[in-house]
Amino acid sequence: MTPRRVLAALAILALTAVQAQANPEPWQLNMSPGVTETSRMVYDIHMLILWICVVIGVLVFGAMGYAILKFRKSKGAVPAKWSHNTTAEIIWTVIPVLILVGMAWPATNTLIHMADTDDAELTVKITGYQWLWRYEYVGTDVNFVSKLDRDSDRTRMLGSGLNPADVRTGDQNTYLLNVDNPLVLPTGTKVRFVITANDVIHAWWVPVLGWKQDAIPGFINEAWTRIDTPGTYRGQCAELCGKDHGFMPIVVEAVPREQFDAWLAQKDAEAKAAATAANVPATGDALAVVQ
Repeated sequence: MTPRRVLAALAILALTAVQAQANPEPWQLNMSPGVTETSRMVYDIHMLILWICVVIGVLVFGAMGYAILKFRKSKGAVPAKWSHNTTAEIIWTVIPVLILVGMAWPATNTLIHMADTDDAELTVKITGYQWLWRYEYVGTDVNFVSKLDRDSDRTRMLGSGLNPADVRTGDQNTYLLNVDNPLVLPTGTKVRFVITANDVIHAWWVPVLGWKQDAIPGFINEAWTRIDTPGTYRGQCAELCGKDHGFMPIVVEAVPREQFDAWLAQKDAEAKAAATAANVPATGDALAVVQ
């Protein structure tokens, strides 16, 4: 492999690492607890299983190391002649089963919790396209597409001569991580998502929300979130969907409920006025079919 190809491969790996963690922290080596109850539940299960694996690893490799050093041939150790030990076999079968059940119990409770979309106060329909997202606030006329922001789009073009490091939002480098129209959501509110696609399979994924959901043509998948902390949270399409798969980021702006209500009312009024001016029927009732 030529040095040029090696550098290209390293660049791709670096880009993948950046995209895998859309809200990175310096020297972050672990999962993020996220900003929702669901994400914290997933994080707690991750830490529980991690420490169980650490304990198992210490015991297993510790026993191996002890046996290798204590009973080595150079010290005159002679292999045992027995073929099996029923008691030992029962122990090393029962204990792993109990460990798996102990891990499966909280994991199952979390999955049930994640699937419960009842009592949502707001429903947003998400549709994936090659290569952008459409957001529709069910029960209103607010309906817009969200695609890669212009600065990133210009910079990514071959021969642009532009530096990805110069694409910034405040102090953060947002190359390939920013959009023209973010999804605005209220904090402290249970929001239900109905997710589908118009062409090929996509996947809507914002890591700090604690879940990923496939967007499949002809199917409607559900998910929900309740964001605790206002802020800007980033993600990507997580299903290989075509040549521009890496250029369809997701940005969620979580704002206090009062601010969101004012924003939604303004956007709804603007959409109704535009529909009236263009003599286009309102869309709010049509979207109610997914409620």
